[in-house]
Amino acid sequence: MTPPIDPGNRHFLVVVADESKAVVYRRDKLSGPLQEITTFQNEAARQKTGDLIADKGGRSFDSHGQGRHTMTAEKTDPKRHLAEKLARDIAEFVASDIHKGTCRGYALIAAPHFLGTLRAELAHRTSTEPYATVDKNIVGQAPSVIEKLLTSA
Repeated sequence: MTPPIDPGNRHFLVVVADESKAVVYRRDKLSGPLQEITTFQNEAARQKTGDLIADKGGRSFDSHGQGRHTMTAEKTDPKRHLAEKLARDIAEFVASDIHKGTCRGYALIAAPHFLGTLRAELAHRTSTEPYATVDKNIVGQAPSVIEKLLTSA
């Protein structure tokens, strides 16, 4: 049997993210000051797509007839794949904290094009909904900017 969680150990999480970086903050009260606890990086998101792909598929003859075609199949964009991996890593971190019982709730602040990916990954890992969601790209901003944004949300 696991010991009960000390009420003083329970906290709220605030995730600020885009497809290249995420910062997770902790706050003891819903409107308390933010303390940075971890950072997730996806350096490849800043690279060009061509730099991420090793080579192109070759060409082949059809088994019947005179046609030739490329051997490439439909592939996902490598940047999209890496953004999904970053979202998965963030979701696993948040879900782990929720399942331990130390997280009272979490807020998401993410770039609009990344927010949906992050919400989908969180939905796979936990049934807990965020207490606040903001679709802005403010990664790298001061904690005071984030706090102000959350109070107006």
